[in-house]
Amino acid sequence: MPETFFPEKFADISETKPSHTSVPHIDPAFCATTRAYGALGENGPIAQMSIERRALLPDDVAIDILYCGVCHSDIHMVRGEWGEQRYPMVPGHEFVGRVTAVGQAVTRFSPGDYAGVGCMVDSCCTCANCEAGLEQYCTAGATLTYASPDPRGDAQTQGGYSERIVVRERFVVKVPDGADLATTAPLLCSGVTTFSPMQHWRLGSGQGFAVIGLGGLGHMALKLAVHRGAEATVFTTSEDKVQDAYDMGAKDVVVWHPEASNPIPLADELAKQFDFMLSTIPFPFDLAPFLPMVRQDGAFVNVGAPGIIGGVTGAGLWDQRRSLVGSCIGGMPETQDLVDYCCANAIRPQIELIRPDQITDAYLRVENKQVRYRFVIDLASNRAG
Repeated sequence: MPETFFPEKFADISETKPSHTSVPHIDPAFCATTRAYGALGENGPIAQMSIERRALLPDDVAIDILYCGVCHSDIHMVRGEWGEQRYPMVPGHEFVGRVTAVGQAVTRFSPGDYAGVGCMVDSCCTCANCEAGLEQYCTAGATLTYASPDPRGDAQTQGGYSERIVVRERFVVKVPDGADLATTAPLLCSGVTTFSPMQHWRLGSGQGFAVIGLGGLGHMALKLAVHRGAEATVFTTSEDKVQDAYDMGAKDVVVWHPEASNPIPLADELAKQFDFMLSTIPFPFDLAPFLPMVRQDGAFVNVGAPGIIGGVTGAGLWDQRRSLVGSCIGGMPETQDLVDYCCANAIRPQIELIRPDQITDAYLRVENKQVRYRFVIDLASNRAG
């Protein structure tokens, strides 16, 4: 079995599971409006607005948000590209901040602590998957940080492009003392989304690893794989990212052209080279050129495109007993482990800080592949101003 770099037992974060119908511990200070930034309609710009945050329930944590990452999925959601949406919508599912108050049943946080929130804010907490710390696969359906019906409120959830939020303690991650808060924020999505499949498929030292796409997720996948001792190859469509990939530790970099008749000129040379391939591409693409690169009993893992991925044949799978699989973010114990791991080992995303009034322009730059490699909204300075 290959060596893995993070075999420690997951932390136990399930000590309290109050019912959604628990009598709330009302604190009027947390019923007030808060400033937020979101979309009023499909394809609309990101605009300042006011939203309501609920009062604290006994197991809730109130957080003043300081930094929030901009994920490509925020753009897809705001524009209704992944299905019909309700507006107004406040995106943001990777953010850190300072705890300002806690409910009376909270045991892991105190006011003044630094905390983070990722892609989920609730689940049933009682099914087998939740009991195993895999809340993202809750059989009743996890509650997403934004654009989900809120089981604890009277509307839909609203995310981290805002100055304050109230979240159930189980879904809040402790941020280690001394962590750089701005670069910690993207770990709550881009970090754990790429870390989780590496853990599950036990990517280890000396194995052949490839990541397709060098964006917010892809560059974190590269850094994590390199730190685990894997021999990493990057497939990118951007010539101007080649040197960056090498600087982050890639052994090889291949520029591929999805629309070309011969998209990967080196495909034959790369046949059966990788134990683990990870696709972070956020849109459907042709898998046919990539699948032959997976070795016997290797895995091709999709964490990107939610739509149909073409080019898959039965023969392409049973040849070499390859696996074609998917992975969705990470559970809460794994998310805490990832944050601790990255902070302890100085594994940080490369970010560009922006003001809230720059979000709409940032969306365009993400689409044009002009960010290196994650925008982070500076809400701390914005609040101070």
